[in-house]
Amino acid sequence: MQRREAQRSDDHVFRGSVMDSHLWWQHGVVYQIYPRSFQDSNGDGIGDLVGIASRLDYLEWLGIDAIWISPIYPSPMADFGYDVSDHTGIHPIFGTMDDFDRLLAEVHRRGMRLILDLVPNHTSDRHPWFEESRASRDNPKRDWYLWRDPGPEGRPPNNWLSVFGGSAWEWDERTGQYYYHAFLKEQPDLNWRNPAVQDAMLDVMRFWLDKGVDGFRVDVMWHLIKDAQFRDNPPNPHYQPDDRPYERLLPVYSTDQPEVHDIVARMRALLDTYGDRVMIGEIYLPIDKLVLYYGDEGRGAHLPFNFQLVVLPWNAGEIFAAVSTYEASLPPGGWPNWVLGNHDQPRIASRVGEEQARVAAMLLLTLRGTPTIYYGDELGMKDVPIPLDRVRDPQGINYENAAFSRDPQRTPMQWDAGPNAGFTTGEPWLPVAWDWRRRNVERLRDDPDSMLSLYRRLIELRRREPALSVGDYAPVAVSANVMAFLRSHGERRFLVALNLGHRPAILESTPIPVDGTIVVGTHVDREGMRIAERLELDGDEGLVVELD
Repeated sequence: MQRREAQRSDDHVFRGSVMDSHLWWQHGVVYQIYPRSFQDSNGDGIGDLVGIASRLDYLEWLGIDAIWISPIYPSPMADFGYDVSDHTGIHPIFGTMDDFDRLLAEVHRRGMRLILDLVPNHTSDRHPWFEESRASRDNPKRDWYLWRDPGPEGRPPNNWLSVFGGSAWEWDERTGQYYYHAFLKEQPDLNWRNPAVQDAMLDVMRFWLDKGVDGFRVDVMWHLIKDAQFRDNPPNPHYQPDDRPYERLLPVYSTDQPEVHDIVARMRALLDTYGDRVMIGEIYLPIDKLVLYYGDEGRGAHLPFNFQLVVLPWNAGEIFAAVSTYEASLPPGGWPNWVLGNHDQPRIASRVGEEQARVAAMLLLTLRGTPTIYYGDELGMKDVPIPLDRVRDPQGINYENAAFSRDPQRTPMQWDAGPNAGFTTGEPWLPVAWDWRRRNVERLRDDPDSMLSLYRRLIELRRREPALSVGDYAPVAVSANVMAFLRSHGERRFLVALNLGHRPAILESTPIPVDGTIVVGTHVDREGMRIAERLELDGDEGLVVELD
């Protein structure tokens, strides 16, 4: 334990009694790196660990406190790393364990943290555990996965569907049973009702925690336990023809079972023995169910991912109401969190447009709770159109529909105006966006009015002002397109006003005086201006006002 704590002694996050009373993951900013697309160091067109290490100075300049790295484990890459064949190794395309150790040391040397993606729900079908499990019905690891006899007339055991299309059951000719896979058939689900599986995955967590990682983002946490009776899922009455076929059914029995909270509590108990580590859960559920993952008496996930800004319509009224509902639903001690996008979702600039993406950045970085930034969003990167014959993502391939592919939001990071945006000297695994010559780190970091500069100013303000990181939240006003809220700590108060529409608007007749100074605007030219009695907002504008 002494070694683990020593490597955090140079933590560069907020100083002083206010911030010292909060944990790093409460006042910090998390940055998600999709490793295949961040930085390639060897010219093979795929990002790697050495590449990530070479860009840490940029992340430190931006003000990032923790990086979350999507899977880097050995894998056949059927689902680009989420089909793990060895949970305690490094895939050669990303480098070696020595490369990982050096990256971890460099992250810690800069006072930042490193969060790994943990994939506990399923493995690759080439994982040694599954190879043993499918060897015979009497193999000791048979019950490590979900095997069932056929239904009537040899059909699958029930109607459960795969997220990636088709039945979630795959027939195994050798042993005469079906196995369950929530995703690809190459990703069989583990049987988390088996204590041996629980113990094995906790050992995986210990391996990485002993190395010094600062926590885990737990993939599809709400999938871990399935209905013990394997009952059919009911039809979804709201299914639309343009939805993914998976959404024809409501996953009532294949996800979010009550016993999952016991599993999460075991994971949390292990993390707690390592000190200030964090567990983030990927959970796509309504708020009333999401908050249950904080656990009884706060013994669950530290941060059950809150995806409301990803899934809600970009509408001031709905978002304003959702923030209030979320705040009211948090259990005692539950810490909020927010995110605009990730490797599975269309980029925010493609969803709402470039100007509104600035407003979204201000919303993300001023709401109460921990924000997570998806790589490239700070540049305003957009989804890149990829024709069906060039789609790499298995979801798009299986559905034979490029609209369902996640490749567009996974394209290479845009570093400079050179070939391939400075990402690689080789052929990039996915095409670089057409606008890389003008939308890149090198160009935007010197432009005070760029999206990148806006992100940096907002992050710096969060780091400087406790009111905007750990302070209180209070709703102020909402109209058709404008929402406003107050962040405060002690005598420091900041009004955040956001116009989610394209036409000018005026914020007046609020329950609090709006006299003050604009400290950050979505465009830099209004910063430093005084306001009194009312606040005029241009279309697509957001302002942070330090109140008198």
